[in-house]
Parts: sequence; C-alpha cells; structure tokens
Amino acid sequence: MSRQLPTAQTPKQLQSDIHWKENIVYEVYVRSFNDTNGDGVGDLRGVIEKADYIRDLGVTAVWLSPIFKSPNRDYGYDVTDYMDIDPEYGTLDDFDELLEAFHERGIRLVMEIVPNHTSIDHPWFQAALQGKDNPYRDYYIWRPAREDGGPPNNWTSFLGDPSWKLDEETGEYYLHTYADHQADLNWENPKVREEIHNAMLFWLERGVDGFRIDTANILSKDMSFPDTEETQRIQGSGEEFYKNGPHIHEYLREMREKVFDKYPGIFTMGESSEVTIEEVEDYTLPERRELDLILMIEASKICDASDDMWTSEPWELGHMKSVMHRWLKELHNDAWIGMYLSNHDHVRMVSYLGDDTEYREQSAKMLSVFLMTLRGTPNLLQGEELGMTNAHFFSSIDDIKEQQALAYYDLMVNQRGMESEEILRRVLAKARDHSRTPMQWNDEEGAGFTTGKPWQRINPNKAQINVRQQEEDPESVLNLYRRMIRLRRDNPVLSLGTYEPVLEEDKHIYAYLREREDERWLVVLNFSRTTTQVTLPDNLREDLIRAECIVCSDDAAAEALEGGETTLDPYAYFVFRLY
Repeated sequence: MSRQLPTAQTPKQLQSDIHWKENIVYEVYVRSFNDTNGDGVGDLRGVIEKADYIRDLGVTAVWLSPIFKSPNRDYGYDVTDYMDIDPEYGTLDDFDELLEAFHERGIRLVMEIVPNHTSIDHPWFQAALQGKDNPYRDYYIWRPAREDGGPPNNWTSFLGDPSWKLDEETGEYYLHTYADHQADLNWENPKVREEIHNAMLFWLERGVDGFRIDTANILSKDMSFPDTEETQRIQGSGEEFYKNGPHIHEYLREMREKVFDKYPGIFTMGESSEVTIEEVEDYTLPERRELDLILMIEASKICDASDDMWTSEPWELGHMKSVMHRWLKELHNDAWIGMYLSNHDHVRMVSYLGDDTEYREQSAKMLSVFLMTLRGTPNLLQGEELGMTNAHFFSSIDDIKEQQALAYYDLMVNQRGMESEEILRRVLAKARDHSRTPMQWNDEEGAGFTTGKPWQRINPNKAQINVRQQEEDPESVLNLYRRMIRLRRDNPVLSLGTYEPVLEEDKHIYAYLREREDERWLVVLNFSRTTTQVTLPDNLREDLIRAECIVCSDDAAAEALEGGETTLDPYAYFVFRLY
C-alpha cells in the first residue's frame, strides 16, 4: 500500500521572474468550474479548455481544490489515494496536460493536499480495522473507551458530534476532528509523515509549483487528550489541544527539509485558523524554514459568532480595519500572509462585504480594488471576478450538499429540538454551497458549465452575471479585475509595500497608503451603500495636488478628491499614485 518514488533530478517547475510573494492566485474549485463530458461535474479537461481565460485574467498561479481519488462525501477532502486523480475529474494524463498548458502560459499550478486525515475507505484505514497488531493501526489515533464506555474525552468535531468514533470489533475509538468518515492521521508516527512527504514528492516530480496545505496547523495533537472546558462551542471544541500543537513546527521543518528544499522555486500556503500574529511569524519567517505564507482567514469570518459560526453578528467597517491593521501593519515585515475575502469554504464576498442587490456591480468592483491593493499574496475564488453572488434561490435543507451545514442542521433540529425554521435560516445564509455553485460562463440553460444535470444547482442570475456578457462590456467587473491584476503585477509596491491606514475612525471610508522605496500610493474606498462625505488629512493634500488617479469609479469625484474633500457615491473606489 505504501509507494516510494524518487525525487526529480531536474526541476520541472515553472521558472518565473515573478517572486512567489508577488503571486496572484486563482482558486479553481474543479467540481464547479467546467464540465466537458456532460456528467454535471467539472473536470480537468474543463480547466484545460479554459486555460486561455485564466491566462487573460492575468493571474500568476492557480490553486486546484483537491482532486485526489475519493468517495467525495466531502468532495476530495476525504482522500483514498494521495497519488491518483479521482475518475470524476479525469486521469493523470489529463493532469499532466493541464500542467503543461499552464506552464506554457506562464502560470504556476498549486495542488491542495489534505495531510490531517484520510477517508475511512483509504486502504490504510481499512487495514487498521483488521486489528490492533496491524502495522497500519498506528497510522491513525486510537484510544480505549473511558470506564463508562464513552469516548476518550469530551471534544467535539467540526461537525458538532463527538470527536471519537467507536470501532466495535476492537473496542477502541479513533479520532476524527472532522466527519467520522475522515479519520485523523497520527503524525507522531514517522511512517505517516514519510507517506505524506512521498505524496508531495510525487506531484513535485510531475512538475507542480507548490502546495496549499489544508489545516496546516492542526497536525500535532496533545496526545494526553485532556478534556476541554470549551463546552459551549457548538463545533470544534478542544481546539486548544491540537491547533498549533506541541510538535507542529518540528513537523513542518522536517517537511521543508525532506520535500520543499528539493524543489527550489516552489511556494507553500498553509491554511490555518486560531493563529496569533506571533504564531504566523513562527510559521513564515524565512529563518524558521517552515511555510512561505499563512492564509489569513479572519476577514472571511468577520460576522461569525465565536461559539457558533452559523450565528451571525453585525459587523462594522471598524472591525475590518482592526483585522487588517493586525495582519498588514503589526506582522513582522519578513513574515507573510495570503489574502482572501472568499474561497470555497465561505460565502461569496459581494454578498457579505458588499451589496449583492442594488449595488452588486459597484460593490464587486470596489472589493476587487480592495483585494488587489492589499499587502500579501491575494487569492481569488473563481467567479468573484464576475461578481457572482450567494445562491439566494436556496430555500430548503434539500438544496444543501455541504457536510458541515447538514451536520449542524441535524444536530440543532433533530438532536437538540431547536426551531427548524431558525436553523434553516442560519444554514441558508452561511452554507459553503454558496461559493460552490457552477461557474457562469454564459446565459444558456447549463450556464456553459455543463450539457447535463449539474451536481449543484446553477444560480438563475446567470442571465445577468456571466463571462460572455462581461467580456463584451469594457466596464464590467471582469474587465476591472483584469485591469487591477495587471496593475498589481506591474507595480510591486501593491504587493510588497508597507501598509499605513488613513482615516482610521471613519465608519464608511476605508483609506490606506502603500509605500515602497520611492513609490507612494493612496487607496480610498467607500465601504458603504450610502453617499458619504470624505475629508482627507492635511498632510496628504499637497501630495494629491500632483497625484495621478490610476483607477477611479468617477473621474469628477477623483478630481474633487485631489482637493482633499468631496462626496463619494456608494462603493466608490480610487487608486492614486502620489509619487
């Protein structure tokens, strides 16, 4: 069951003049991107078919959602073979052709790997079930029951059930921090670490340019498994004993030495949550030799209640400014983060940070300027470049496919007896399915995504929001994204420069300076659906007199703003080059 593969003698990765920090990453959620065989599921050949579209967008790297062989209960995050492609998506030959297509177009390809857990259908786990003496038993985390026969501790998984599942044949429980069909690997076992290293080397040998490492900070657990006092948390209690665990830095340094260092030029993005500024520095400072960047998750969860992510709390612009201040100003200059406002695990950015009804197009444009002018490495989810919205047509629990949302509904309604209408309202508002509806290529019945029945319903607003229509409109959201991405690529100050907030107390206007060497830029955004008066500080007025407005939503307002004050329309945006 274990496979050993030699490392490459000659690097096959894309040789690019773009430093990895300056990458602009486009997330392709393969299942929903483009279906070429009519089965309703996106596939690798569909990504190949759209390689020119991705090139024309201007991004420098593509992150592929998991495409490993899998029963797809969690759509690829339940792996049964780390070294093969799931047949729904294609073959290894398809993958090699896709990689070559990207490299021909100067685009890096980043694979997502899922190192914390496998499917219980994985051959390793199936062997582990054969008995306590099986050599694969120690690939997973097993503990005996308590004296009362219950689980080893009181942790809950991210689906809200106990984090332990009983194997009745042996009388032991296995740990699952996610669904019970996703068993946690035992990273204390060096053979497990070697298996994951070999899987990464397998893809690097084929030529991939890096990895997005899922749940990168939860691989190391406190193996004494104490009870948690965090019993009010609905999902994921016990995190204090496995997030940023006791050996995590040791494991990542080992991964760097045995895998990443063999392939100069690749880059690694770690998904993590519940991390402090100091912890991000520990993960990403170059001398630490661990990961290149940590993905900053906080902005996408700004309205989540701390004890129940499905309960929303009102957010104000001040909250966002505070989040960005910590990650963009307080973080050590040599540490690094990946910026995103939405991905396949979150709702659409225009639907929670903008206004997806009256001001959808304008707020989507403002958010494009925001994302593309922040320090860090931006990650853009497919469809955001069109201003795709949440699936407001979802109306029942039957519309939901994502396992965490379904588990929450079952827990709160069927097990705790809460009012079903209230729980449904929460789920429909925040389910990950919103970001996973098929890509809207045109206004035809299958939205250009498929000729068959799509695996997930297509948003009816495809008639108003689609690639074909926006490519023909020079003022579209898509064409502004193309312009902003090109602007960022041509001006490293927008990637690497310092971040200095302006008008920090303003409740509607978000303004900041980006500065590097002899360049200084000013970004001014109206983050509200109201007309807003803005008065810039006196120390900027002299600079604005000779400034050039590079991107602006309104030429007349830009000219007035150069005088220091004016009134801005809802979701107005301006990017000035000061000098």
